[in-house]
Amino acid sequence: MVEEEQVVVKLLGGERVYLRPPEKKDTGLLFRSFYNPEVRRLTGTYQVISMDAMESWLERVIQDDSRLLLLIVERESDRVVGDVELLEIHPVNRSAHIRIALHDEKEFGKGYGTEAMGLMLDHGFGHLNLHRIELEVFDYNHRGIRTYEKLGFRREGVKREALFNDGTYHDVIQMGLLAGEYRKRSEVGSGDEGAGMNSRV
Repeated sequence: MVEEEQVVVKLLGGERVYLRPPEKKDTGLLFRSFYNPEVRRLTGTYQVISMDAMESWLERVIQDDSRLLLLIVERESDRVVGDVELLEIHPVNRSAHIRIALHDEKEFGKGYGTEAMGLMLDHGFGHLNLHRIELEVFDYNHRGIRTYEKLGFRREGVKREALFNDGTYHDVIQMGLLAGEYRKRSEVGSGDEGAGMNSRV
């Protein structure tokens, strides 16, 4: 009996990373990331779920047309280093929310996060015909804020003391990016200032 060759779908490709759809076998790595203390701090996660619940969640997400979850994979090693997602995709308003997470602190500062964000923004604006992409970031995530601003996101508002984390209330910063703004930056920029800009969340 000939074994079926495993097909790796590289949906969106960059210089250092590519993005691929998640599969059932990825449940374990998503589960481990979910309980990484630094990932939980940066994402404001407080829920406690089981592996079975994570598997059910992943199945629902994959089948949900209002969201697109992709895994961030290091090109050299084919190692999953994080995930990036468009969610709450609205076909009439042509808007979506974006979020990203690297699965371990050792992946920080390598340029994976912003390259992945750039790939997803290119896809959202260039292929899904979105007009607006927004996000929320916590006031203590200084690295993330710098990266989002570098990608062209503008601060649009602050939800004061909306997050309670580690015994303290924190502001939630709301940021947004319009298709025209992103295309304009892409046209005039090059290297880490153009579409698919490289750095790290």
